[in-house]
This record gives sequence, C-alpha cells and structure tokens, in this order.
Amino acid sequence: MTDATTGTVAPTPDDGLRIADSDSSGPMLAADGTPLKQSLNRALRRQKIRALMLVAPLLLFIMITFVVPIAQMLFRSVENQIVGETLPRTIQTLDDWDSQSGELPSAATYSAMTRDLVVASEMRNHTRVGTRLNYESTGMSSLFRQAGRDVEDFGEGYTDAFVEANELWEEPATWVSLFDSEDWQTANADWVARGEEVGRGFDELPPRFKFADGVEDALPRTSDMYGEFARVIRSEDEDSPSDEEPWNIVYLSLYEDLAANPDLVSSFSGESASLLEDAAGVAEGLEPFDYQAAFEEIDEDWMDPSVWAIIDAFSSDYTSGYFVAATDHRLTPEGVQAVPDNESVYQTLFIRTLVMSMAITFSCIALGYPIAWLLANLPLRSANVLMILVLLPFWTSLLVRTSAWKVLLQQQGVINDLLVWMGLISDANRLVMINNQTGTIIAMTHILLPFMILPLYSVMKTIPPSYLRAAKSLGATNWTAFWRVYFPQSVPGIGAGSILVFIMAIGYYITPEIVGGTKGVFISNRIAYHISTSLNWGLAAALGSILLAVVLLLYWLYDRIVGIDNVKLGG
Repeated sequence: MTDATTGTVAPTPDDGLRIADSDSSGPMLAADGTPLKQSLNRALRRQKIRALMLVAPLLLFIMITFVVPIAQMLFRSVENQIVGETLPRTIQTLDDWDSQSGELPSAATYSAMTRDLVVASEMRNHTRVGTRLNYESTGMSSLFRQAGRDVEDFGEGYTDAFVEANELWEEPATWVSLFDSEDWQTANADWVARGEEVGRGFDELPPRFKFADGVEDALPRTSDMYGEFARVIRSEDEDSPSDEEPWNIVYLSLYEDLAANPDLVSSFSGESASLLEDAAGVAEGLEPFDYQAAFEEIDEDWMDPSVWAIIDAFSSDYTSGYFVAATDHRLTPEGVQAVPDNESVYQTLFIRTLVMSMAITFSCIALGYPIAWLLANLPLRSANVLMILVLLPFWTSLLVRTSAWKVLLQQQGVINDLLVWMGLISDANRLVMINNQTGTIIAMTHILLPFMILPLYSVMKTIPPSYLRAAKSLGATNWTAFWRVYFPQSVPGIGAGSILVFIMAIGYYITPEIVGGTKGVFISNRIAYHISTSLNWGLAAALGSILLAVVLLLYWLYDRIVGIDNVKLGG
C-alpha cells in the first residue's frame, strides 16, 4: 500500500519481508537488524546465483562444444609453431643470415638442417613442415620429403670407419656407458627388471635419459644428437637407448667433436678414454663432411637462396601470412606482394558472396512478403494448410532439394523444355540457368524462403486488421493504407527475416557447389575446400575470420541504421 505522508510504497505482509523498528534518523532495518538496502541486495545476489547455477550446465556445454572449438580453429589463422618446433637449430643459424643478400646461408645452416631433418624424419614431422611451407612456395613439400629420406644416410661413411676400427662402437652399451649417469643406470635397470617380471603386458615407458656430469661439455655435438636419439627411441619406439644402435649423424657428430678438440679424451677415464683415444686417431684420417654438397646431391633447389628465405620468413611462432594470402597477397622475404591477376580469387569471392547473399535476401523478401501477408489474413484453417506447404521443404533433405534444382534448371531440363514447348524460346536458344550465379540465386532463394516467411508471418499476425479499415474510412486508398499503416508495422519482421536469410546465405557451400559451377560459388566453398581437400586449415581459418568480421560489421551497421531493437519475431 502507499504511505499517505511520504508517497512511497510500503511493504505489505504479502511481500514476505518484515521490517524492524528504526530510529527516525537512521536507515530502515530488516527483521535481522541489517540495513534494508543491504538485505535486499543480498537477496538479489542469491537469486542471480541460483539463476546462474540453473543455466551453468548449458553455458558449459556451449563453451566446450561450440566456443572452444571455434576459437581453436580461428587460432590456426595465426598459428605457425610447426616450423620453429621442427627446425630449431636451422632457425637459430638463420638469425645471422641476410635473406636479401642473394647468397646462400653458411655451412653451419646446412649442418643444422641435417640434424633437424634426421630428428624430424624419425618423428615423421618433416612432411608436415614441407606441407606448411608448400602453401607459400610450390615444391617445398617434395623438397623436404626427399631430404627427409636421404639425410638418414649422412655420416654413414664415418659410422663404418669407427666400427671398422673397433667393433665396440657398434654396440649400444658402448654409447650408453660413454654418456649415461649413475641415476639413469639404476632407473633403467629397474625398468628392465619390471619388464621381465610383467612380461608382454608391460607398457611402462623407459626412464628419461640423463647425461653424466661434464660429458655434454666435452662432446657437445655428439651429446646433442645422442640425446635426441634417446628421446625419440623412448617416445616413438617406447624402448631404451641401451637396446638400439645410434643414428649415423651421431657418429658424424663424434667425428666433428674429436676433430675440433682432440684433447677431449682427457675428460674421460677407463675404457671410455681408451675408445675415444682410438677414435681420435681414426678421425685424423677422415675428411670433413661437406653438408652443402650433400644437400645439392639430394636436390639442386637446396642451392637456391629463396628456399632458405622462405624458411626464414615463416620461422616465427605466429604469422600474418594466412591473412595476407586471404586478401590475394603473398608474404615474401621482400615483404607483402600482390599475387598475379590470374591467381587472384579471394577478393572476387568475398564480393560475390556479399552481393549474391544480398540478392538472395531481397528475392526472399519479394517472394515471402505476399505469402506471409496471405497467411496472416486468411482464416485459420486455410492458413494452417498453407503453412504446412511452407514447412514442407524442411521435411526434405537439402541435398535432394538442391539436386532437384540441378535437374530443373539444366538446358535439357524441365523448365527449358516447358519454355520451348510454349514457344517462348527456341530450341537453339535454351536458357543457361545452371552452373552460374542465376542457378545459385534461384536454388538458395527456394531453400531459404521459409526463414523469411515465418518471421514475417509471426509479425503480421499481430497487426490488427482494424488499422487498415480505419485508414480507409479516413479516405486512404488501398495502397496508401498499406504503405503508410501496414508496411511500417511489418518492418520488424522484414528485419528479422533478412538477418536470418543473409547470415545463412553467406555461409552456404553445398548448394553453390552443386548448382553454381565456377561463377556461382561462395567464399564458403573455398573454406570447405581448404579444410577437407588441401588441408590448409590456417588459410581456411583466416578466410573464416574475415568472413566473421564482415558479418559482424554488417550487423553493427544494421544496428546503427535500423536498430536491432526493431527486429521482432512476433508478439
């Protein structure tokens, strides 16, 4: 009820609140003695928390199944870790190389590439790097695939020389005793014992290899590659390095360490020192390995500075290259450059997608408006029958509907045959309505028309017919009454239907693929191609990000010009 002296609404017993007495100068208190405002805020917070808990499962489901996968996909548009993670040594040596000089990188770069490719080929990652760089320069994929196969033989002659001098170098135990720490020896022995005890069901990974103190400083190159060897054997083969002979590159690295520092033998003792002393004598009679010549023998393209410039340009963990490619440009060592006109496709597809989506939207408005008006003004029984016809396409597969239009629209199809039979066109001048923009617009207008009719119908149903009668009684013509009275009230339905149709049209790719040919496909067809065929997910993500940004921009412009508050689905 209302307080006569203050004009405020006083709580009643039905409000569920009890008000305690308060001093005339103090705040109004609740029954528990706390200020009434604070008590009300606490109650509101509890209500909000309860509401949040009710919708939390749905929010969590949407985050896990919708938001997170989309965010991960969009992240691929800038993600580029594969090059840096697979070729870390090569990238490090390229830091001091000037890609603009036109000269080849140093021999150290070829040496680093050898080591990176040996590890990558064992991990089966070299083809992934080649595929990534092939997006930027054709031929890189085959270059890396061939090199990944051949680098395994680099240093084979040094392996034979060391083994011929002493067969102990062929034994895995020799290398383990040269590098391992006592902690690893103990852990590995325990692992072997557990495996023998359990038998075939044993699936525990061996312990991580640990170097003895000082060995990495004495044999830096050999330790680096033997550590990679031990890591790969453990992760890929689930085995211990004590059971496998090292790669050829490990023997080559041992030669290079001995040749660079013959006195390193003094860092070892016992049998290891004796073996290394004999190996140092062998190394004196060997020639240095020519990495550049070995790569040239694999493929002469490795002598092309532009190959190394591409590797250097895309060595960072994040790249703008996909977005640059999505705008018909190319990221090169010299900077961003436009692609030739005969290769420019994405700008055309973006413009075509927007223009044709607009055309489809307007076609749906033109066809859907009178149908919705008829449904809204017919008796309920007749309207329900026609509504079934509007909803009937939803009961048919999208692929079937699209394929049916392909049959109808082709030059020897039903529509052309009917026009020829009626004498409207000659048999020699049949209309070309398929594999072009016309076919795409016709088929997609038919598919998306219900999404325009339903919002229009729900809004028109709420417009009282008496408004038109009142306008006519005041002297308005049928057209004036419709345009000045009825149409403005139906605009919210047009807005809702237009947003639905436009956003759905801009992302369609099945229908344009079937009836659009080369002239009627959308940018979404190219996105689908890169996801499922070329597997260039980075470019697909960049195209999708640009398309999303364009849709959000148009949505913002629509809100600024028309106002999203004016969009209604009825009521």
